[in-house]
Amino acid sequence: MGIRWIARLDAFPRTEDHLMQKTKSGAVVTLGGVFMMLVLFLHELRFYITPFEVQEMQADVTRGEELRIHLNITFPSLPCQVLSLDALDMSGKHEVDLHTNIVKIRLDRYGREYHAEMVTDLNEKKKRPHGHNHHDEDEDHQAIDTNLESIGEIRRALDEQEGCRVHGYLDVQRVAGNFHVSVHGMSYFVLSKVFDDLGMINVSHLIHKVSFGPEFPGLVNPLDGFVRLLDGRGNPPMDSGTFKYFLKIVPTVYRDVKGKETSTNQYSVTEYFTRAKKDSTIPAVYFLYDLSPITVTITETRRNFFHLITRICAVIGGAFAVTGMFDRWTYRLLQLLEA
Repeated sequence: MGIRWIARLDAFPRTEDHLMQKTKSGAVVTLGGVFMMLVLFLHELRFYITPFEVQEMQADVTRGEELRIHLNITFPSLPCQVLSLDALDMSGKHEVDLHTNIVKIRLDRYGREYHAEMVTDLNEKKKRPHGHNHHDEDEDHQAIDTNLESIGEIRRALDEQEGCRVHGYLDVQRVAGNFHVSVHGMSYFVLSKVFDDLGMINVSHLIHKVSFGPEFPGLVNPLDGFVRLLDGRGNPPMDSGTFKYFLKIVPTVYRDVKGKETSTNQYSVTEYFTRAKKDSTIPAVYFLYDLSPITVTITETRRNFFHLITRICAVIGGAFAVTGMFDRWTYRLLQLLEA
């Protein structure tokens, strides 16, 4: 008696086999339903195992850390002998002709590498200390000889249309500032002897990479692959000028699905170009950066397993309902056509 009472609660009553009719159209609909369920199941499984990112913002409380700047820039129209990398920040720290962890590579007129050498100002490399003694006159002669040698090397490089690729990294204080690549490291005497007009120096450049810290999946550096060539074309023709890139740096913490954290930075950029005029200031390429007071935390995570089970049940139930409805429509349509 108790078992019969429980049987009344069955929501899936069975139909006698002799009352069931199997059709070819039903078989086709069934195969289509199974295929649809399989495709949707694989889609849900891929959706489950693919991690997603959750972003949070909070005030930046970082103090006393340094900011590492990675750069890789090619100057196809300037030889390595005249280029220097300088850095200046809001604290008043000014570094001229940086060479630690910075390398420059000589390029021929076709962009092929000669060899690598540390970025060092040619005059600083060969300069002797000046003392107030009877050797001052000899030292003056040595300085003149050094300048003449520098002029000769630079003229040969310009005649051969050498270029230069500057790459490496520099560590700066975590305050607003700028770094720039220019010919400011050379003495005015040398520059005036090798360039007809200092205001028309060609600072065409290709930015392979500019970043502020380690990379993480999905990071986009907007300056990577940036090309600015001053080839005298356009109206009016652009032969030279100063490029300024204003960068807004956003401190970022990336936490992967295994819990490993990477402290780095993202940035946005705005470009400003000042066309050179005759006898104007010496052209250069400036990167002026400022730090955002907001830190972005990106956490990579996976979806809950029960979320997957819920969606699979929805897929199976929905597929059964749709195929059952489609099967009834198909069967009735065939009956009407046969009649």
